[in-house]
Amino acid sequence: MSYHDAPLARDLPPLLTLRVFEAVARNLSFIRAADELAVTQSAVSHQIQKLEQYLGVLLFVRRTRSIELTAEGNSYYEKVRKGLESIAEGTRQIRGIKSRTTPLKVSLLSSFATHWLAPRLVEFSAAYPDIRLQLMPSIELANIGAGAADIAIRYGEGHWPNVASTLLMRERIAPVCSPAYLAEHGPFKSVNDMREGPLLMSYALRHFEWDAWSSHVQWDLTSVPKVMLHDYNIVLEAAVAGNGIAMGRHRLIEKRLAAGTLVEIFPELAYEGTIGYWLVTPDAPLDSVVNQFLGWIKEAAIAHALAPLKPASH
Repeated sequence: MSYHDAPLARDLPPLLTLRVFEAVARNLSFIRAADELAVTQSAVSHQIQKLEQYLGVLLFVRRTRSIELTAEGNSYYEKVRKGLESIAEGTRQIRGIKSRTTPLKVSLLSSFATHWLAPRLVEFSAAYPDIRLQLMPSIELANIGAGAADIAIRYGEGHWPNVASTLLMRERIAPVCSPAYLAEHGPFKSVNDMREGPLLMSYALRHFEWDAWSSHVQWDLTSVPKVMLHDYNIVLEAAVAGNGIAMGRHRLIEKRLAAGTLVEIFPELAYEGTIGYWLVTPDAPLDSVVNQFLGWIKEAAIAHALAPLKPASH
């Protein structure tokens, strides 16, 4: 018997855990997943723990008020989502019914999904109950329009080939660290006082936000020690733990600044330029579902922008 002839049950976890995992990963919330599945939050948590024990890996990073997918969780979600979609489509065909909702695949960074979009998704679901958002956290830009995703939300300067990019909202960036790190290594009287670092960065081909900020303050950070981490969520956790200096994306860390778990080292030297969050769509006419989502998220961004970005004091 070949590997592909082996019984599926040999490599399948309890199927209920997969359904629960898909709901939690898509919503990035145990509470919203529990509401969707009409079960208790405790039951959802139990099923996720059961799946993690079966797989031998953590699928989520748990925090007090939010969760996010680990690298393993993100990879597994992609495969589970496609599998469940295939089962659902097959079921609809057998039963001879059409889908009651229209799926919309949104590729985005896990950090933006966790800290900005997820808290607003209840509003979208209430306004557009016939659209089923499928959040696809990924570091890489998905192949928009070729089935991988219908739309993407990306952080950067807006220069991506063969797609249309529209600025959703600008970001305000400035170095941040934990109060404990500041007490041990500060006070920082000039940017050169940060030369011991380490600077906490997520893996990327080009660290454009650090480049833009260092150019803004005319500081050469070439020789400053750096630590490369998987993504921005991990960068933030490392900074909160006092392990170094991160570039603070103010729109994503407002609650951490307000709570005092992170502080801006030089709030007066914050950079507000061309860096921000961009809506990336196919360079072609868009369907009505995409346009509905674009209209909603633009309104949400405008509402957020009405509250001015104020530097945090320390």
